[in-house]
Amino acid sequence: MNNEILTILEYIERERGISRDLMVKALESAILSASRKSIHPASDLRVEIDPDTGSIKVIARLEVVDHLPNSDQLNIARARERFPVVKAGDIVDWEVTPSNFGRIAAQSAKQAIMQQLKMAEKARVSEEFSDRIGSILNGTVKKFENGATVIDFGRAEGIMSGRDRIPGEQYMVGDHINALLIAVDVAGNGPSLVVSRAANDFVKRLFAREVTEIHDGVVEIMGISREAGSRTKISVKSNDPRVDPVGSCVGMRGMRVRSITTELGGEHIDIVPFDEDIRKYVANALSPAKILSVDVDENKHVLTVKVSEDQSKLAFGKKAQNVRLASKLIGWNINIKQNESNHSVGNSIEEKILKAATELGNALNVDSGTAEILVRNGFVTVDGIRAADRESLLAIEGLDQEKLAAALDNLD
Repeated sequence: MNNEILTILEYIERERGISRDLMVKALESAILSASRKSIHPASDLRVEIDPDTGSIKVIARLEVVDHLPNSDQLNIARARERFPVVKAGDIVDWEVTPSNFGRIAAQSAKQAIMQQLKMAEKARVSEEFSDRIGSILNGTVKKFENGATVIDFGRAEGIMSGRDRIPGEQYMVGDHINALLIAVDVAGNGPSLVVSRAANDFVKRLFAREVTEIHDGVVEIMGISREAGSRTKISVKSNDPRVDPVGSCVGMRGMRVRSITTELGGEHIDIVPFDEDIRKYVANALSPAKILSVDVDENKHVLTVKVSEDQSKLAFGKKAQNVRLASKLIGWNINIKQNESNHSVGNSIEEKILKAATELGNALNVDSGTAEILVRNGFVTVDGIRAADRESLLAIEGLDQEKLAAALDNLD
């Protein structure tokens, strides 16, 4: 047992950098805790390990008495066998190491050593990675546990929960993977590094890594909103008037943003210019939709955005994703309204087209559908049709050529 302990202590001290004194104290505590019931009933016990020889002793602190002793006492006659001058009332350290203590101590020592190694490993991981929170780590998928992905980062293991995965991504054991370090948790028994690919900051860090101007502080990321796996909006501004912030992020021929999109599994990225003017900012954020006007309610922190009928769907986006992400990006609530005046003008134009088609149809003696096609192609009056080239008229898409030819013949 002694030689085994010495060998283990020397190995841990040399290979793991854990001091021998620290390990000895941990072993003493573990052995005492595991074997208290089998050693001695005294309430004040301690285990002593000689760090040089590996020998183990169990010591009880007992009071010397001249009557029948209890579990914390020692009869004076017995005490004088080792301490000849002892007297009643003295406190002595009395060795109570059991004869079969080796087996118990060996098992306890093994458990204590493993515990100390885990604690030392956790402390090393905390020291090494705590200042790297918010950075991207590269590792290899090791295994899957209860829906989470365990990743080997070389010097430590990380865990990525299901909600921190990009929806739709599939991993295989051995796959290389990039992830954002969001926390270091050394309290639990599992992997110490908590990582994410769904966090907004993951996209930020990818841009900082890919775009030199962001890394150098020339271009600054002002905001980001994301629905991982689907779409991200990111706003940027330049601290140098000579540098185009959006162009810097997109890169030549789109290489920079394409690299990030590939890393994110095809996630769509909108890069919009930041503007101090909230009206201009929301117009940028709602891109690709074109807006007509913006009403600002400072008290309610609400922007009412008016758009034309044909831009309404673009402004909202599929399942209202575009307006939702724009709202998160700029930090204001956005209400989108279709411009009523524009809508009424549209209706008025349609009414005029239908009226002109009815009149033209009656004059030419053709059906309303044929007349409407002629009107929408700019032929509103009979005189206009007479002046037009016959071949051009017959070439209009969607017309019944025979009916139109007959109508033209009647005009002659």
